[in-house]
Amino acid sequence: MNKKASYEDQMEELEEIVRQIEDETISVDDLAAKVKRAAALIRSCRKVLNSAADEVDDILKDIE
Repeated sequence: MNKKASYEDQMEELEEIVRQIEDETISVDDLAAKVKRAAALIRSCRKVLNSAADEVDDILKDIE
């Protein structure tokens, strides 16, 4: 079974990609693939954060 990566795992992978880009350790051949992966990670993390914010808002509305 394929387990979906946690938010923390995705952020760690994203930070590693950023480090590689900043340190210029990514080859030009791999750069586009890494940027594409980073964009996918950012979209996924944004969804998680938006979902958590919506859930917190709903909880707060319920206790008002």
